[in-house]
Amino acid sequence: MSKPISKQEAHLMGIDTMHQEMDTGERRFRLVCSDGSSYVRTEASNTGGWQNSHYHKSLTEFYVVQKGWLVYTEYSSDDKLIMKYLEQGDSILVKPFVHHNLFMSANTVTHVIKYGGGIGNDWHPSPELDKLTIHIAEADLIRIRE
Repeated sequence: MSKPISKQEAHLMGIDTMHQEMDTGERRFRLVCSDGSSYVRTEASNTGGWQNSHYHKSLTEFYVVQKGWLVYTEYSSDDKLIMKYLEQGDSILVKPFVHHNLFMSANTVTHVIKYGGGIGNDWHPSPELDKLTIHIAEADLIRIRE
């Protein structure tokens, strides 16, 4: 037998929810723990688009594509741009200090588990990667699959 845990009880245990609709129309539903770990369900907008390039100093992220497709981009330590096409059922692990970004096609749904970080904001912008990616059109990204 189980019993429900109220939002207030969860908060006292260090667990909160935080949901947002981004300027792009993308929706994020979060379950966040006071130890810095979290789970995020992300639903792309009806048009899809680029997220913001970033990296983490201590967090590791595990992405799973539930529906649709995306292109994962990474700026490697030897100044190379790596691009991977991921579709339903695919996953990728992103370690700390890896500059990365995603282009999510319309209505794509992902799940992200974030772990290993400390308390506080561990999201750091990567303008270097943005300069290399945000101008790339969806039609060009589809070709990566081939």
